[in-house]
Amino acid sequence: MNAKKPISNTEDYLRMYRQMVRIRVFEDNANQLYLSAKMPGLTHMYSGEEAVAVGICEALTVSDKITSTHRGHGHCVAKGASFKEMFCELLGKEEGYCRGKGGSMHIADQSNGNLGANAIVGGSMGIATGAAFTAKFLGKDDVTVCFFGDGATAQGLMYEVMNMAALWSLPVIYACENNGYSEYTKTQEIAAGSITARAEAFGIEAHQVDGQDVLAVNELTQKLVARARKGEGPFFVELMTYRYHGHHVGDINREYYRPKEEEADWKEHRDPIKRFGAWLSKEGIATQEDLDAMQADTRADAKAAVDYALEAKYPDGAEVDMHVYVE
Repeated sequence: MNAKKPISNTEDYLRMYRQMVRIRVFEDNANQLYLSAKMPGLTHMYSGEEAVAVGICEALTVSDKITSTHRGHGHCVAKGASFKEMFCELLGKEEGYCRGKGGSMHIADQSNGNLGANAIVGGSMGIATGAAFTAKFLGKDDVTVCFFGDGATAQGLMYEVMNMAALWSLPVIYACENNGYSEYTKTQEIAAGSITARAEAFGIEAHQVDGQDVLAVNELTQKLVARARKGEGPFFVELMTYRYHGHHVGDINREYYRPKEEEADWKEHRDPIKRFGAWLSKEGIATQEDLDAMQADTRADAKAAVDYALEAKYPDGAEVDMHVYVE
């Protein structure tokens, strides 16, 4: 069986904290690369949503699959990616996960089961459902998690694939990261009714969970993954979370659609890393000094990876049409 042991000991908890910090630190560095005009193109920050990616991916094995979104760095890190290859990809370098050709919105890490980010809103839903169908057809017990935002619930593809997944009992979990905004519009202004009811209309079991609580996310995901392996899928989860930055790195002056007071409140009172760190300290699992040391080590790792990526070589122009189609 492909089952993963439940999160239950000190080592597991500290790894989860470290993974959340790694996502936050990666995003801080990616933002600076953009602001300093060292990174081509745009990127979309995942800061604030770390408990979603880590809580879910810690319940998965390496061979389990995920599909991601335009806001996909957090998923990539949580599924096991390394800083060096990720920063090389963002900077268009040869040693990136996609040899510099995918960039921020198309990064993929097949070795860890990450089938890729997707710049098309809801664009990976068919890929995720297809991966789940493949696992079932081949008799494997792999599970696929499809990450998407609340805005993607307006895409017709979602309803087509959920219908198929329900009919065929596919091992897929549709994970809706509801961060309260679809680009520059509040979710309640673009999504009528209940988001979970959309899945329930197909007979799919749906849940809503606090996306800022990594333990709650992980506990629910472990249960759903175990059931999906036994053929009880699909499932749908709405994760209530919040992005700290704008829709993309250029979305700096956000007061016309989102008040600063709201952002400050989420950062101060509902930050997933602060909340989990406080829990670790309360339970005697780690001191504040331990947590500070982990953050410092992660920042040092990220700096070394950025420095390396900045000096790394670009792919040769002759390979512009390579790795585009299956040979």
